[in-house]
Amino acid sequence: MAEKNYKHWKIEEDESGIVWLHLDMANSTTNVLSAEVLTELESLLTVYEKQPPRGLIILSDKENGFIAGADVKEFTTFSSENEARDAIERGHRIFNQLEKLPCPTVAVLHGFTLGGGLELALACRYRVADNDASTKLGFPEVKLGIHPGFGGTVRCLERLGPLNGMDLLLSGRNLSARAAKKLGLVDYAVARRHLLEAARQTVAKPPKRKTLPFWVKWLNHARVRPLLARVFIKKVAARAPRAHYPAPYAVIDLWVHHFGDRKTMLHEEAASVARLIVGKTAQNLIRVFNLQEKLKSLGRLDSYKPQHVHVVGGGVMGGDIAAWCAMQGFNVTIQDRAHQTLARVVKRAHDLFKKKLKQRLLVTAALDRLMPDLRGDGLKRADIVIEAIFEDVDVKRELFKQIEPRLKEETIIATNTSSIPLEELSGVLQKPERLVGLHFFNPVAKMPLVEIVHGKQTSEETRNKASAFTRQIQRLPLPVTSTPGFLVNRVLMPYLIEAVVLAEEGVPLKVIDKAATDFGMPMGPIELADTVGLDICLKVAEKLAGQMNVEVPKILRDKVANKQLGKKSGNGFYPFKNGKPVKPEADKHYTPPTDLQDRLIMRMLNEIVACLRDKVVENEDLADAGVIFGTGFAPFRGGPVHYIHDRGVKQLTTLLDNLLHRYGERFKADPGWELLAKEHKH
Repeated sequence: MAEKNYKHWKIEEDESGIVWLHLDMANSTTNVLSAEVLTELESLLTVYEKQPPRGLIILSDKENGFIAGADVKEFTTFSSENEARDAIERGHRIFNQLEKLPCPTVAVLHGFTLGGGLELALACRYRVADNDASTKLGFPEVKLGIHPGFGGTVRCLERLGPLNGMDLLLSGRNLSARAAKKLGLVDYAVARRHLLEAARQTVAKPPKRKTLPFWVKWLNHARVRPLLARVFIKKVAARAPRAHYPAPYAVIDLWVHHFGDRKTMLHEEAASVARLIVGKTAQNLIRVFNLQEKLKSLGRLDSYKPQHVHVVGGGVMGGDIAAWCAMQGFNVTIQDRAHQTLARVVKRAHDLFKKKLKQRLLVTAALDRLMPDLRGDGLKRADIVIEAIFEDVDVKRELFKQIEPRLKEETIIATNTSSIPLEELSGVLQKPERLVGLHFFNPVAKMPLVEIVHGKQTSEETRNKASAFTRQIQRLPLPVTSTPGFLVNRVLMPYLIEAVVLAEEGVPLKVIDKAATDFGMPMGPIELADTVGLDICLKVAEKLAGQMNVEVPKILRDKVANKQLGKKSGNGFYPFKNGKPVKPEADKHYTPPTDLQDRLIMRMLNEIVACLRDKVVENEDLADAGVIFGTGFAPFRGGPVHYIHDRGVKQLTTLLDNLLHRYGERFKADPGWELLAKEHKH
């Protein structure tokens, strides 16, 4: 039927006349909808329009999933809004062609079915999905500053109605196959071994297509839409201001103004995505996505397959690292001196597993992989040992001396130190080349970054293995040199300290936090300090004070001395109720200083420039990636170094000079600014 040879698609026709269309993108481990893939699909669909098969089943030959979305690399190549719109409208034509084929069409889904991949599946008449935990369906486009552009806004809302449909479009979250079946996004969720037969039977006996209940259709009525839109806008605004993240609001506007007129809504969808995709927010968020992929690529070492992890230290950090590793499939022993501490580790792990894994069998299996270990018997089996005891050089050195003789020759020793240079720890080891830093961030289950700290003695093999292990536990490895504070804490500390100085000056706490969140930070610095723990902030600040231009504010010492440690003690700068800070309102007549935001952000930017000069990380991209994924630095700005170039080195150094004259030496521009200006002169 389709005789031509295709680069990305493979065609099979079975004895019953059903065509099986396999996508296996050439020279790629993952299927994406590149321009070339879509061109071939259009050619195939043109044949099937004229000579319809009994049925068309679209499936993927990639083990990791159906289609992971459009080709993000192509998003940065559009020279104008018109060029972007032409590409999007071409996608519309192809998906409309698929939708109108005069035969049953079925998408067979497994693994990642995201963005454009889910849009293609929705253009088919039916969808059958593998009910394995690895199957993920969703529209992550809002995280890239855009929204679905191949008819996804229309087809998703038609299929699910506005409540469930908008939730999927606006949140960017993924659904399991079972959840997708429950909502009506897929028709069948079956075991992998039954998947192809389910697709075949769907073509052989096409089921009646389900329609939405009357009350759900009523929510799409022209008079109801503006009222319901207010609810959606309020929900989105709580986490993403319109000025910073326009994409979710664009989806709501499309639905309010155009739903019910399918042709117009499709037309406006293309126009909306074209506008967004060439805008600064989308280009910066696409940059962040590419930075994430860059970090992932640093952990590719297929030959390294550790099985057993041993964690020493059952505090919150050590316990959470152990639990996270067990949840990712590793056998884990967790060592501590006290039974009670290990019992708390298991209790916290159980709570995490229930929340994340949900299914009882999966929770039980993860708990079985986490073994309390008072005597440290797991050391002799461990492929990697992670030390997570308190920040004391002598205690850590003593521990390393004790454990090294019990380890296998090839076992990696990793320390979770947050600020101690590795050179201060490695001298006690017989094989110092196997010591590496694995610096996790709190909370472990939420923070995606792990700093891979390498000292002068750390071997390249150890670094590579540590990065590979970090990817195997679904975290992003960032290589940093063993300098005080590494990257993230070093950049974060001056920012937090400046916030505390502002508090000492009498600026209301809520006003300080709002200045940061207005800039785009996910949380204000005062709340962040309380969340991290004021005792930890104090320890890191004291450690860095000697090497950096940082004075530790008296109020921070006083809080810690009075056991006001923040969230963990129920009281810090803010009092906490049910784990949430209670923020008193500022006097309504209070006028904040005009340079409040500048003081916070410029301390951070000055330090990132210093880190680049000191070569804490290899390049500007890694600096941006580390600060975004380690601190949550406003993603829509593309990273702190990117932001510096966007605003201009000259403008920002002038701003630093002004702050220097007003507030003193801590705002003195680092010599690295001159280097930055020279490097980017061209």
